[in-house]
Amino acid sequence: MLPEYNFDYSKARPNRFAGRISEKRLVVLIDPEVSQVFTTPEAVNAVLRALVAALPKSTKRKAGRK
Repeated sequence: MLPEYNFDYSKARPNRFAGRISEKRLVVLIDPEVSQVFTTPEAVNAVLRALVAALPKSTKRKAGRK
């Protein structure tokens, strides 16, 4: 790696994907080995919903954000 890089910001564009994420959604990073198994957001959400449904009622609570 070089100690310093010179970027040409004159060619920079706004993030075209930023508008796709609503404010009600939370974006998380998953490990590469997990992403090889769950390749779509729908697959991840299905597994997480099944896990939440399987939890005992007394342990359900609203998750806080860091």
